[in-house]
Amino acid sequence: MKKILTTLLLTITFISCQHEKVDLEFHLEKGKVYKQVYDSKTTVNQNLNGQEINMTITIKGKMSYKVLSVNPNDYDLEVKYNEVSMIIDSPQGKIEFSSEKNDKNDIFSAVLSKLTNGVFNVKMTKKGKILEVKNIDNLFDALFKNFEDIPKYKIKQVKAQLTKAYGAKAFKGNMEMVTAIFPDKPVSIGDKWTIKTNLESGMAASVTTEYSLTDLSAGYAVIKGNAVIKTEDKDAYIQTNGMPMKYDLKGTTTSEMKIDRNTGWLIKANTTQEIKGNAYIKGNSQLPEGMKIPMTMKTEGSYRGE
Repeated sequence: MKKILTTLLLTITFISCQHEKVDLEFHLEKGKVYKQVYDSKTTVNQNLNGQEINMTITIKGKMSYKVLSVNPNDYDLEVKYNEVSMIIDSPQGKIEFSSEKNDKNDIFSAVLSKLTNGVFNVKMTKKGKILEVKNIDNLFDALFKNFEDIPKYKIKQVKAQLTKAYGAKAFKGNMEMVTAIFPDKPVSIGDKWTIKTNLESGMAASVTTEYSLTDLSAGYAVIKGNAVIKTEDKDAYIQTNGMPMKYDLKGTTTSEMKIDRNTGWLIKANTTQEIKGNAYIKGNSQLPEGMKIPMTMKTEGSYRGE
């Protein structure tokens, strides 16, 4: 009889969760620090004049978000990079950069180390949209002081690469991939909703994601997403490694995120992304007719909240 009663209670609990309507959003506390650990591996395949070139980029990091104020519709956050590293494995060899590396001759690692000493500010809605990223430019300017022995052109190159990877626009797009995931109305298991965001890391792209609530308990919610990615402006050239380039790319991202129901903060997430298309180098003195570069990028990412 006891076993039957236990089974009945579990069944009733499961059914009630199935039909429960929940308003998913952040419920962060003033003064508390929330942390996030991320790890991504991107495989890039390019075809340069018939020659296949493959490279792998691994990026890892730890970040902390301190809640400075809780407003009616949003939060003011103080954000800090606690640890950052990057490994690039290409036909030219493997290079590693890390904020934990103590090598004055490694300018990129030295800058990443200084990056972990600064903070910047973010205003985020309770639904996870990033309204504003402040003071990150000032932080970047401070990073490149006291490098008198390094040529100015090299400092400029490193600053451009760092801004592209970690600047305000790149940060907004990357963060919203795991924060701007909540619906604007209460949902139950099986419900779907669509959210549009933008990526600005390296190239501008629009992301349209259909999310669905797939699991729900007293402590967590599971949200799955299927996204379509496409280049925003196919005719816009941007400076990449000193050359003007434009992109015509399309892709998809699938994601599964486990969210703490009490705070809205991420418990863990896994993402898979594939982007294909062409990059175009604008005609110049070295390449009068320019160049078309077919490319494919595949990324596996994981996130963990603390």
